[in-house]
Amino acid sequence: MRYAYGVTSALLMGGAALSLATGLPAGAQVAQNDASQMQGVVPRSGAPASFADLTQQLQPAVVNISTRQKVQVQAGNNPFAGTPLEGLFGGGGGNGAPQTREAQSLGSGFIVSSDGYVVTNNHVITAEGKGQVESITVTMPDGNEYPAKLVGKDAPSDLAVLKITASKPLPFVKFGDSRNARVGDWVIAIGNPFGLGGTVTSGIVSAVTRSTGSGSAYDRYIQTDASINRGNSGGPMFDMKGQVIGINNAIFSPTGGSVGIGFAIPAETAAPIVDKLIKGVSIDRGYLGVRIQPVTEDVADSLGLAHNRGELVQAVEPGRPAATAGIQEGDVVVKVDGKDVSPDQTLSYIVANTAPGKRIPIELIRQGKRLTLNATVGKRPSEDELAQQQSFNPNAQPDDQSDQAQAKGDGLSEKALGLSVLPLNAQIAGQLGVPANTKGVVIAAVDQSSDAGARGLQRGDIILSANYRDTATVGDLETAIRAAQADGRSAVLLRIQRRGQPASYQPVRLR
Repeated sequence: MRYAYGVTSALLMGGAALSLATGLPAGAQVAQNDASQMQGVVPRSGAPASFADLTQQLQPAVVNISTRQKVQVQAGNNPFAGTPLEGLFGGGGGNGAPQTREAQSLGSGFIVSSDGYVVTNNHVITAEGKGQVESITVTMPDGNEYPAKLVGKDAPSDLAVLKITASKPLPFVKFGDSRNARVGDWVIAIGNPFGLGGTVTSGIVSAVTRSTGSGSAYDRYIQTDASINRGNSGGPMFDMKGQVIGINNAIFSPTGGSVGIGFAIPAETAAPIVDKLIKGVSIDRGYLGVRIQPVTEDVADSLGLAHNRGELVQAVEPGRPAATAGIQEGDVVVKVDGKDVSPDQTLSYIVANTAPGKRIPIELIRQGKRLTLNATVGKRPSEDELAQQQSFNPNAQPDDQSDQAQAKGDGLSEKALGLSVLPLNAQIAGQLGVPANTKGVVIAAVDQSSDAGARGLQRGDIILSANYRDTATVGDLETAIRAAQADGRSAVLLRIQRRGQPASYQPVRLR
């Protein structure tokens, strides 16, 4: 469960449903929210007397989703390691090595076709950290369980599609048009909060284009006060026509529970992506190659700009479309392709939803002057490529998820040297004050109990070579370690580059 604003992100989970008797042959199966089925079910405008009829019609198409995962956890030091008593304390060993444990996750989803395609959130069926999903199970409202196959997932939009196979057509629901949603409209959410399957909550639309400030390409949600909690992720948000206008995704909560501020991915965003995932079509997004921040009141006042308009360019990636177009650090982008840049319509959102290859005008303010530049939108890199482009702060605490996501190889450097390392790219090189063409790997974390820690190696040091072998990649370093182990050597000689100092050789003992 994911909580917005970094408080505790509440990612919600939804469910699939068993086929209802409709009196129609399989080929004539209709959606549970088909207009012909909604007559006498949908309440008239105004406060409904009850949601019971609407819920009864829709609930069979909402499912619970559970995963079985293998995850790695850091074991504590066992003072009885190596003694006959070691097994009494979990067999964790004496060196705190990671241990594999079995874990489960619960979420929600909904069926969108009679042949069993199920929509949910990507985070519902994705293991965290170094975990691996072993199996996915979809449970219907009547308790029937089906093994699910992952058809496709899309991390940027946090969407995923599963497929289940049943002996008869399944009940399903359809997407509506979230662009017709208005603040104050009634909505109901159906899902699996805290494992309590088939839970229905109601509320109103609190906002229709809410940005949480994350800066992501899809930071644009429907906000609701319908109660949404852990386990609702991936479940549908219905309007009073029985249409899916949102997919419950996150909550803002200082406590971990619902405080009446929930967020759903709008159907206008989700439906096209779901369709591509089902068809196996690649999802291409636009990309400029800039790092931006909102124009706060202080920034606006310092530059004499209007409040809540535009975004400030913090950095421009060399060779990317923004750099080619002439965009510079310090520019304030106010309009992209004719669309105003605002908190409700960010630059990231506009560009991500622009087809790669399209040439668009970009209006900006540079040193008080308004300019218009033309840029050819590029293709957004993969999430792994973006992770490698992120700025590296040598003074920050090591971040297991972000740093390890960038690491390649099998972790041999961590096991043998006590060093967690990352590929060195031009952006990280700039952060470390070395030339952009420097070849090496950068240390992200050091095990202080290792010989490397005792010798003073630290986060931000660059390993240029190992036993005189160039280490342009993590794989190069691991190859040098294996060669040393094969030769029976007990140490490797690393050439280390530290910011502001000349490169030097440092022997580090293997463990």
